[in-house]
Amino acid sequence: MTPARALIIAAPHSGAGKTTVTLALLAALKRRGLLVRAAKAGPDYIDPAFHTAVAGAASVNLDSWAMPATLLDAVAAQAADGADLFVIEGVMGLFDGAAGPAGQSGATADLAAHFGVPVVLVLDVARQAQSAAAVVRGFASHDPAVRIAGVILNRVGSDRHRALVADAIAAYGIPVLGALPREATLALPERHLGLVQAIEHADLVLFSERLTAAAEQYFDLEAIAACAAPFAPAATTDCAPAMPPPGQRVALARDRVFSFVYPHLIAAWRQAGAEILPFSPLGDEPPPGSADSCWLPGGYPELHAETLAAARKFSSGLRRFAQTRPVHGECGGYMVLGQSLEDAAGRRHAMTGLLGHSTSFAARKLHLGYRAARLLSDSVLGCAGTIVRGHEFHYAALASPGNDEPLAEVIDGAGGTVEAGGRRGHVSGAFFHAIAAADDRTPAGAGFSRPGT
Repeated sequence: MTPARALIIAAPHSGAGKTTVTLALLAALKRRGLLVRAAKAGPDYIDPAFHTAVAGAASVNLDSWAMPATLLDAVAAQAADGADLFVIEGVMGLFDGAAGPAGQSGATADLAAHFGVPVVLVLDVARQAQSAAAVVRGFASHDPAVRIAGVILNRVGSDRHRALVADAIAAYGIPVLGALPREATLALPERHLGLVQAIEHADLVLFSERLTAAAEQYFDLEAIAACAAPFAPAATTDCAPAMPPPGQRVALARDRVFSFVYPHLIAAWRQAGAEILPFSPLGDEPPPGSADSCWLPGGYPELHAETLAAARKFSSGLRRFAQTRPVHGECGGYMVLGQSLEDAAGRRHAMTGLLGHSTSFAARKLHLGYRAARLLSDSVLGCAGTIVRGHEFHYAALASPGNDEPLAEVIDGAGGTVEAGGRRGHVSGAFFHAIAAADDRTPAGAGFSRPGT
């Protein structure tokens, strides 16, 4: 089988239009008969769901900070297998990442260098013209290991505006591969955590058709596809799974509230022999009685707090389940395991009460960044002492910390201590989302002291 070809869609900063360009490219090339697959750099649940909806296949996350190199290669190889074109959407600015060793910062540039994949840079030129050429020149020369293969302009005001920008960039020798006009119908709706979820989009089919039409009109699709390079991640036979399955039969909350779970984790659990049993707390369903563990992912409980508070079958069933079997909650799931949740309007809603904390959205404060957690006892995340890498992204705060035992020692990407989660009986939870169990580079790199120091 011919190996996939790959490219990265990146930008100088967040909000430049990476997701719009990525989706338009996927939709247009799929219409032309290519088998397209996608991935997202860094920790993100929402963009990959749009990739999946448009490309028709699961999109994965590739994270150089949280994933050991062997896992990064394995996840990427599996995602690209059989594809004609593998498109990786970047995160933030191309070179933006956490402090740390070279190649392990979580930056999109890490992936470009690691995989030898060329970058197509998306430029928002709404407020500039020829100065865009200086931006391109700086990005093209910043790191010899990162190759800028071309540029796509976004939010172009007119044909004259496009010509001014494109001519200035072309003089430097980097091709302009497309130019999208300022067009409100191509914008994705947002909420406080970013884009709305794909399942909530009012008309994703129509939106995809608009993206396809825009790409066919404004992109040089043949030239973009020609930029892609053969994709050959390092072969490995000793790749440890991302995380051990939390049980043999895992009850997984799955609905509009609980939707933030990484595809590579589910794949790892299934490859280890676990069976996934989805259920809907929003639909007032309890975890299946045949399961031997329950996992409550993150999501948007604050948007459905009143419905969740009234879901008696779910809450009573979860309490019975937790008497004999493990229950773990991440972020939104952790909030639902607490005593109460206060919404943005200040209304307090009773939650399941399996842990002692309470959370609130009344005073919004962004908690964002990488996290490394050293487990303080055996749990569904691993054995005591295991280090798990992940991230937080939420606006909730602890209204009351409760008095449960801490789940882990948790630090951010700079080594600062953050909220540690809680555990009580068979129940555990924390604000951080797990991405992967760490390899042996993590204790020093993450900021934990080594044993005996």
